[in-house]
Amino acid sequence: MKRSDVDENRRIFIGTSAVALCSVAIAGSGLLAPGLASAQTKAASGLTVIGQPDPQGVAIERVSYPNRNTGSHITANLFKPAHFDANKQYPAIVITHPIGGVKEQTAGLYALRLAQQGFITLAYDASYQGDSGGEPRLMELPTARVDDISSSVDFLNTLAQVNANRIGSLGICGGGGYVLNAAQTEQRIKAVATVSAADIGDLRRNGLANARSYEERMKMLQDASAQRSREARGEPIRLTATVPESSKDFTPSTPVMYREGYEYYRTPRGQHPNAPGRSVFSALPAQMAFFAFDQIETISPRPVLMIAGANADSLYFSEVAYKNAKQPKELHLVPGATHIDMYDKPQYVGPAVDKLSGFFGQHLV
Repeated sequence: MKRSDVDENRRIFIGTSAVALCSVAIAGSGLLAPGLASAQTKAASGLTVIGQPDPQGVAIERVSYPNRNTGSHITANLFKPAHFDANKQYPAIVITHPIGGVKEQTAGLYALRLAQQGFITLAYDASYQGDSGGEPRLMELPTARVDDISSSVDFLNTLAQVNANRIGSLGICGGGGYVLNAAQTEQRIKAVATVSAADIGDLRRNGLANARSYEERMKMLQDASAQRSREARGEPIRLTATVPESSKDFTPSTPVMYREGYEYYRTPRGQHPNAPGRSVFSALPAQMAFFAFDQIETISPRPVLMIAGANADSLYFSEVAYKNAKQPKELHLVPGATHIDMYDKPQYVGPAVDKLSGFFGQHLV
């Protein structure tokens, strides 16, 4: 894959996302604001075309479907491959975005690229985030995140054009931890892959590269518990930054992943109005209670592929997952890439998409 091809695909996807946002506003459903006071959108019935096909023929449709366990809804972009035939069935891939991200960012880029390879792909917003429903806004709740994956599989099972026995799952960053966790019990996922996988539970308990002490962890839990009590009494919800607010916040000890997270989420490189880079602080205890890889061996005999940048400071997550998983499994390193490089840089996304296409092509087709 040429660099120019991936650059063009990223430009097309961002442009199509803008069309999607405009079509929502025109329809009067309203965009979910990044702050706390945001009206929930109503779940739409059926499919609505939100953009013209890309040069390779992929069509993108905005869809909305129920989250069975919350009574809310999930909003997603559904990508259909070129020469889509409504009378045929296709393999499909559910794509889960990073912590703090939305469907219009890296998840959507991978969805577009895999749809160009002939798959139906679904990039969705997590519950409480983006265009999906749920209050309070911007809550990162692992149990809900895992259930969002099953709800997305539910939706794909309602589409006559999806082969229910050929559904795969891809997760990026924290989404990688969530898809590996979901596949442990979600038997409808036939193949699972990750890019720059991370376990939010371990990150919150121990910090990146185990930089957080036990005492610091317990202090954070005490603060989060006290904040939840304040919110129960009607005080304002506290939001904390998921990436640095400014490059001025960098210190000599700021990890590369967070420095580059600022560059991606808070600059025109990848920023989106539905991804303000903030999260509900009082959800921290629920995050610390999450263990993404504890039963990863139960995914076998379904295949697992983990892709990570060889220079990523989060690489150890993929290495731990790979070590504990059973065959068939593969850990694929992309030379020279960091954690965030894998989100959108053409020289790294291209090889990752080629690897993913071959993996899903082998195990879903």
